[in-house]
Amino acid sequence: MRIRSILGALVIASLPVMPALAENMTPEDIKRMVDEAVDKRLQEREQHEGAVERRESAPPPVQYPVPVGPMSDIKVERPGEEKVPLSFGATGSGRLVYAKPFVSAPKAILGGYVDIQFRSQQRGSIEAGDGRPGVTNNFDQQRFVPFFYADVTEHVKFAAELEIEHGIRESSSNEIETGLEFAHIDYLVNEPVNIRAGILLLPIGKFNLLHDSPLNDLTDRPLVSQFIIPSTMSETGAGFYGTFYPGRTSKMDYELYFTTGPCGYGSDGTPLVNEADGTRNGRQRTCKGHDGADINNGKAVVGRLAYSPILGVEVAGSSYYGNANQNGSNYNPLSITAIDWTLLRGPFELIGEAAWAYTRGNSRAPIGNTIPGSFAPGSLLTGIEGNSGAGTPPQRMNGFYIQGNYHFMPEFLTNLSPKRFGPGSTLTAVIRYDRVNTNLDNSNGTGGWGNLEQVSFGLNYRPIEDTVFKMSYQYQPMAFNPTTNQRIHDNAFVISAATYF
Repeated sequence: MRIRSILGALVIASLPVMPALAENMTPEDIKRMVDEAVDKRLQEREQHEGAVERRESAPPPVQYPVPVGPMSDIKVERPGEEKVPLSFGATGSGRLVYAKPFVSAPKAILGGYVDIQFRSQQRGSIEAGDGRPGVTNNFDQQRFVPFFYADVTEHVKFAAELEIEHGIRESSSNEIETGLEFAHIDYLVNEPVNIRAGILLLPIGKFNLLHDSPLNDLTDRPLVSQFIIPSTMSETGAGFYGTFYPGRTSKMDYELYFTTGPCGYGSDGTPLVNEADGTRNGRQRTCKGHDGADINNGKAVVGRLAYSPILGVEVAGSSYYGNANQNGSNYNPLSITAIDWTLLRGPFELIGEAAWAYTRGNSRAPIGNTIPGSFAPGSLLTGIEGNSGAGTPPQRMNGFYIQGNYHFMPEFLTNLSPKRFGPGSTLTAVIRYDRVNTNLDNSNGTGGWGNLEQVSFGLNYRPIEDTVFKMSYQYQPMAFNPTTNQRIHDNAFVISAATYF
């Protein structure tokens, strides 16, 4: 206001030097002229001061490359270069590692799960490795599993799971397991038909698809999911999946893939499917010396069809079929067939799975074998490691489990600590019966190593759905001690914790 008054006075003072103008002007004209002159002068002053201020505060010109800052800045070398897609013709050197498409448009998600357990067995049946006798109790950080998910585009999705088992160990000779459980690209066409390719979780049964430790109410996986459909069972391949709605309340889901196939024989022709381990050693991921390649130019086919008539009820059937022999002169297919069921009603759950495996010709010596003992092609194999009795590898095996869960939360616990036992937290009582026989070719059906039976009683607490603390007691009337290769009667107490992150 003071500046405006001064400028107005200067304009009025200049009027006497312009008598021709002042003589014919009314007071209103003089006021209007003064206001216009003052406004013009103030505007010029503001423009001048703003220019000076900008010159004083302006940063120095940007020099490329920018050495520090967000990754989206680090990767840019020259103005406009951020709009050029990365290709082999891109310029640069050390900072090319930041010139990835997701740096400028981040869309990947990192998560995963981890578990830890303490196990106490009545007998010394926990393997200590390297020829040592078994132990009766042990801590084990069994799994650390990072997930990687990404929305590449609206229709292109990526998902992967990297599993690290027994991470405290350092090398494969100490049984550390590190590998991709799955890693695939999905192209979403529509709900009934979508395309998937990569390392695939095989849809045999339901547990192989939903085996995460935080999901399951008992620490140990079912026996059928250890020996008949060894979780996790995955192979490289491609195929389709989708969902249909046959009725107002019903739903039908399917998966169908063509994959690399099993690896059922060692380099000398020894069958890898045996009584002690079931089908575990026939998986592509455990096939030694082949780097996951196709061993016989043949492909396996696997599929699952699940029908849910109403919410909370699902019944599914699945099957897997592929040649397990690397010798083109032999055709020894491995087939696995399974059914699974889920029944939910209020706080009660009844879930389970049954599976049958058949490895045709697994008990006979293949053509071109160099197994010690000079077995003629087609002759019955005996004395083969990993099998009890006469040591004849089995052809047929089966198993099942049935599990009941009851979810509850006592009111007195909620009143005692609403934060720890309030909405979102739950207790679950569990009972499960397991039975497998990995050698149905044994005529008596009871004497083999692979005839196992187990009853589990458990109680767990979930502060939230994604985190669980478990304890369980296992009664094992028929068990196998891998450290002594003996059938035993055993008991176990297991405590564990698991969480998504």
